[in-house]
Amino acid sequence: MASLGRGALVLALVVAAYALVVGLLGAVRRDRRMVTSARRATFALVGVVGVADLVYAAAILRHDFSFVVVAETSSRSLPIGYLITSFWASQAGSLLLWVSVLTGCAAIVQLTNRRANGELMPWVTAILAAIATFFCTLLVVAASPFATQVAPADGNGLNPSLQNPYMVAHPPSLYLGYVTLAVPFAFCMAALLAGRSDARWIVSTRRWTLTSWSFLGVGMLLGAHWAYVEVGWGGFWAWDPVENAALMPWLVATAFLHSVMVQEKKGMLKVWNVVLVATAFALSIFGTFLTRSGLLSSIHAFVASNVGFWFVGFIAVVLAGPAALIIWRLPLLRTEHRMESLVSREATFLFNNLLLVGLAFAVLWGVIYPLISKTVIGDEVTVNAPFFQFFSVAFGLPLLALMGIGPVIAWRRASLRSLRATFGIPFATGVACGLALTVLGYGTNALGTAAYSLCVFVAVAIGSEFARGAAARRALSGGSWAGALVALINRNRRRYGGYVVHLAMVLMIIGMVGTSAYGTTREASLRPGETLVIRDYRLLFTGLVRESGPNYDERSARFTVSRAGQALGEIAPANRFYPITGQVDPQRSNEAAIRTDWSRGEDLFLILDSARSDGSVTVKALINPLVNLLWLGAIVFVLGSLIAAWPDRREARRLARRYAEEPVVGEA
Repeated sequence: MASLGRGALVLALVVAAYALVVGLLGAVRRDRRMVTSARRATFALVGVVGVADLVYAAAILRHDFSFVVVAETSSRSLPIGYLITSFWASQAGSLLLWVSVLTGCAAIVQLTNRRANGELMPWVTAILAAIATFFCTLLVVAASPFATQVAPADGNGLNPSLQNPYMVAHPPSLYLGYVTLAVPFAFCMAALLAGRSDARWIVSTRRWTLTSWSFLGVGMLLGAHWAYVEVGWGGFWAWDPVENAALMPWLVATAFLHSVMVQEKKGMLKVWNVVLVATAFALSIFGTFLTRSGLLSSIHAFVASNVGFWFVGFIAVVLAGPAALIIWRLPLLRTEHRMESLVSREATFLFNNLLLVGLAFAVLWGVIYPLISKTVIGDEVTVNAPFFQFFSVAFGLPLLALMGIGPVIAWRRASLRSLRATFGIPFATGVACGLALTVLGYGTNALGTAAYSLCVFVAVAIGSEFARGAAARRALSGGSWAGALVALINRNRRRYGGYVVHLAMVLMIIGMVGTSAYGTTREASLRPGETLVIRDYRLLFTGLVRESGPNYDERSARFTVSRAGQALGEIAPANRFYPITGQVDPQRSNEAAIRTDWSRGEDLFLILDSARSDGSVTVKALINPLVNLLWLGAIVFVLGSLIAAWPDRREARRLARRYAEEPVVGEA
């Protein structure tokens, strides 16, 4: 079995390298046979990598502990659902998942461009093959999932923190986000290589970019909920290096999705868009590097290994290649129009871009500073959460304001009259929200008050756009408000899907601010019969209970909860202990107890810090206001992303007519 898997990876490397070389030759020589051969090699690569996937999956399901990574990440007692998770729990398995997703994407690109982008596709094939060659080389040379050993009786089991349903979906979602960024990168580089400076490559990859951006966003939200319910500190985002690694390409991809609208509409920001695409992909590789290299301490990261040096070299190539192409093709990337006013939609999108990229690079600096300090002074200086929180507020509040301004302000130049008409009511309601919070006693937190005021401003501004559009649709065709709203969204899914995403961000920001600015925390050591009081909740500790699960022993602390004399039931935070083959001390995980009160808009969150032999415990209790708006916003985010990415035949026909009429700008 292991030999078959190793052979499949070696063959995958050969096929990927063949597609790279033959694809490049076909593109340079304009040889249709070579181009076709490289295209077929792309499909063959899917099958070969699929064989490696099947061998690895079979080893996991059969508990074949002669495979080193299977012994390290699974055990006979591990539930079947988490056997799936163990596929990508190891460094080698996660890299195999990367290659599998990449080859699948490359095949889909070939299928969807059979009759389109004939000038670009040879270059696209070669670039995607080059990326696949790099990762196949890693799997063959540096991190094989098919390394073998003398099989132990049982495996070590899966890391306890990964034994959570969210971990079945969180890593694949992030990987889909990371990997699919390779497609717009490949098309962008292909356009430069082919001397094409028009926006056709953007149109061809718009949904790929939306898909990668959406998967990264969903992956981060799944990870945030996993951290909230599993890691057990009461929060959902710790500015961990690997959390930040997913955030950075998402921020840059967000900037790109906004700036491409300016290029499509005005023919501006061509160089900037190339820079954004290349940076987003480079950051996706950097995120993979952070997790796989083990250079930084993280709950998500693997142990240190030699793959880090490979990634550093590849990132250098990914950055140097686009830089050289931009310099080469700079005459073709000249802007077709100039910005007429700073009070316009294109200017707002530019400010939005600068803030998003600025925040991404502030986060990047915080991530790499420990590496720089260790290299320069020999001591690793850690950058803590306050650094990231400062920049998230400094960049985040202006970004929040622009979410309400950008979508509705006029193109080219906005008049003072149109500004009053568009933003008068949203501005007034935002100010009223701030005054109301101050009167109610919440104004002591200035940042929270400012954030909530801006959230109301954005919600009203975008809501007004929906209301005006739906009213116009009703005036034209009659019918109900709901029907008019659906028809409005259907007429321009990209635009209104983006509005829904902005509303989702408002909900999520309200939830984040509510928890961080207005939450309450209490800690106490209790004996059975003693009570912890937090706000108007009373938690009576009734004792410890021991139970056994399929592959763990659990010790839970039972509490009866009441409020204003009314019994609300029982909650039981717990510690779980997972035995490891060959080790005396088991691994431990915290299982927080969470009671959600939707009527009050808050969570009661209880953590068991420690339990002693005399039956006493130390617990930490939190009240997290409005945190569930974060999870509700996540659902709305998915809805908006689906609306924006959903195929629109009318738009496709319009774009086809537009580019059929326009001459190709550039050179052959």
